Amino acid sequence: MSIRDKKSEKCFRSSLTLPNDVQEVPRLAEFVDAACEAVGFDMSTTMQMNLAIEEAVVNVMDYAYPPGTKGDVCIETVAGDEGLVVIISDNGAPFDPTTRGEVDTTLPAEERSIGGLGIMLMRRYMDSTEYRREGDRNILTLTKKRTN
Repeated sequence: MSIRDKKSEKCFRSSLTLPNDVQEVPRLAEFVDAACEAVGFDMSTTMQMNLAIEEAVVNVMDYAYPPGTKGDVCIETVAGDEGLVVIISDNGAPFDPTTRGEVDTTLPAEERSIGGLGIMLMRRYMDSTEYRREGDRNILTLTKKRTN
């Protein structure tokens, strides 16, 4: 049973829609902090969540829409007794981060390919990362379970 399907638990739901403008990232951090607080995550987990979610959202802001095109990124959270589900969606170009290979962090920075570190952080800090395309929407679902 997924976190958001569980009917008997206390649930905190929130949503935020941002334009594809990285100047809006501070609003995202406040939003994620509130969701993590609702679950009761400690400061370390909250910082990890902020980093992983920021990476996902900034990638949408930077790459989902053609340069100069206005677009939105929607972030929804469902916080419950089992943890936190974050759903990031947009109408941009299809992109499935779950199909990307691992980044070789053993190579010196100047020898590595550009990109992939954000996806690595999402995989490292989240318990699950799922992507689907519904119509013209990218939907990325990130889940973090409570450990206590």
